[in-house]
Amino acid sequence: MQNLKNIVNKFNEKKILVVGDLIADVYLDGRISRISREAPVLILEEVGKKVVAGGAANVMANAAKLGGKIYAVGVTGTDEYADNLKKILADCKVNLDGVVEDKSRPTISKTRIIAGGRATVSQQIVRIDRESKLPFTKKIEAKLIGNLDKILPKVDGIILSDYGAGTITEFMKKLILRHAVQNKVPSIVDSRYRIGAFNGIGYAKQNDAELAAFAKTEINNMTDLIDAGSKLLAALNSDGVLITRGEDGMSLFERGGAVHHIPVTDKSEVFDVSGAGDTCVAAFMLALTAGAEPVNAARISNYAAGVAVRKYGTSTVNADELLKALKNFANEIGDHHAD
Repeated sequence: MQNLKNIVNKFNEKKILVVGDLIADVYLDGRISRISREAPVLILEEVGKKVVAGGAANVMANAAKLGGKIYAVGVTGTDEYADNLKKILADCKVNLDGVVEDKSRPTISKTRIIAGGRATVSQQIVRIDRESKLPFTKKIEAKLIGNLDKILPKVDGIILSDYGAGTITEFMKKLILRHAVQNKVPSIVDSRYRIGAFNGIGYAKQNDAELAAFAKTEINNMTDLIDAGSKLLAALNSDGVLITRGEDGMSLFERGGAVHHIPVTDKSEVFDVSGAGDTCVAAFMLALTAGAEPVNAARISNYAAGVAVRKYGTSTVNADELLKALKNFANEIGDHHAD
């Protein structure tokens, strides 16, 4: 069995392209002041605001924190949130040469309003999304394609992060997949709404709800899961499909029929699953390019996601945290391969 620690230590040698929807996740904290006279709603006094990388930007940040050399391709506006995202990614040492500015549209943002009092638990009360629904102009798409032409020959692996905002156009998708196949470059897609459009991708990642939506069925037991996972694998003609299943861990379906079920590493401290799928995808691709067998890449991504869910909000996991998680679990089960 491969030594997982040795694989993680090779992450810093790998160059990964991440293409997708760049999103600013905004957390606006407010303290409950009183009830409004204008309507039966709370009045909040703003006490804090935090902007973190979301969507494909979170994949980029995670992959960079895990040690990879990351190349970003995506679109921002020319607003405050564009500046926020670029600073976050630059601080993570992500290469931003492939990011295109489009002054005609806002940077995609998801603002969560968090309310709480001095003696009450804070909780999200509403989320405000802002994004343009218009397709990209031919000029913007041409810039993205030009950036892909420059970056693709440099990378060891490709991640497509599709949150439904249209960054990955049909032509871009075909260009990327053709390059991956012709040059035997590992690729993976995490697509929220259109996973079936990525026929020919190397690997696909979905959560169990997304898988059920694709298969047009409910997943109530292991038989349902295997049927749906096998259906997606066949539809995409991929090397593998990775399904995240919350507290039930992950399942990897491989070409040829092998199915691996990987339990969670720690159920005791799950605080927030926001962004854990992004961590999973980043770790999986880094592990693949570092020489891991697919099932071991899935195990490593499972450890990384296990660290992510023990943090509040959309967050990143670094290589030291991942190595510590591997070591702690190895000590618990006496498995020297994980350590």
